[in-house]
Amino acid sequence: MKKNNSFLDRLFMALVFVFLYAPIVLLIVFSFNNGKSRVEWKGFTLRWYENLFNNELILKSLRVTLLVAVLAAAIATIIGTAAAVGMHGMNKRLRHVFMTVNNLPMVNPEIVTGVSLMLMFVFVFRATGLLKPSFFTLLLSHITFCLPYVVLQVSPKLRQMNPHMYEAALDLGCHPFKAFFKVVLPEIMPGVITGALMAFTLSLDDFVISYFNSGANAQTLSVTIYSMTKKPITPEINALSTLLFGSVLLLLLLVNVYQMRDRSRKHA
Repeated sequence: MKKNNSFLDRLFMALVFVFLYAPIVLLIVFSFNNGKSRVEWKGFTLRWYENLFNNELILKSLRVTLLVAVLAAAIATIIGTAAAVGMHGMNKRLRHVFMTVNNLPMVNPEIVTGVSLMLMFVFVFRATGLLKPSFFTLLLSHITFCLPYVVLQVSPKLRQMNPHMYEAALDLGCHPFKAFFKVVLPEIMPGVITGALMAFTLSLDDFVISYFNSGANAQTLSVTIYSMTKKPITPEINALSTLLFGSVLLLLLLVNVYQMRDRSRKHA
């Protein structure tokens, strides 16, 4: 009976993975197809990747995507770490309230966050003339989107830390600011790095938030890919999607490897 259940479990998992990744594998394979057909293989080629890197629109979108991802990850990491430290110092009831507020954007559909941010920017623009859809509004929306995930990664590390270490540093005459950087920050650094990598990954592959809050001159790769699908589809889209998928997969692997090393170091 157990063997039958084990076989069914493995079969079910295999079907799930085939359903999830078969379209992606097909996309990757046909990004190297020598023809424009999406059903007939006509030989191996890299010309679609060459065309991709000669496309000025895509290169501009790539620069915007990387710049937004780096800035959003850095700013969200700084603010998120400070917020996590602040919430850690609150009493249990108040901390629970703030963590609930922090978690709401993560359980909300992305379209709700994207539309609400767009409406806020429109309201501020009409009232003050500021926050016109541009690179700045795109960056602000990505910071807002990534911030809760950083808090979620840093908070557990603060709970695992020995609170007496910070108090001992203060008792020995260390300034609170210096005690944080010398005692607290090294202890929570794995959570900070994981949060930064997660924020970068989320910003890199986001579409919904970017679609509603980017300006005409500041479009990310995901928005550019979507606009290209409105025209006759070329294998360049396959090549671009393959590179985007590979980048996100590599970052996720780095996050997982770092978390595994952190766990093994603790158990050692």
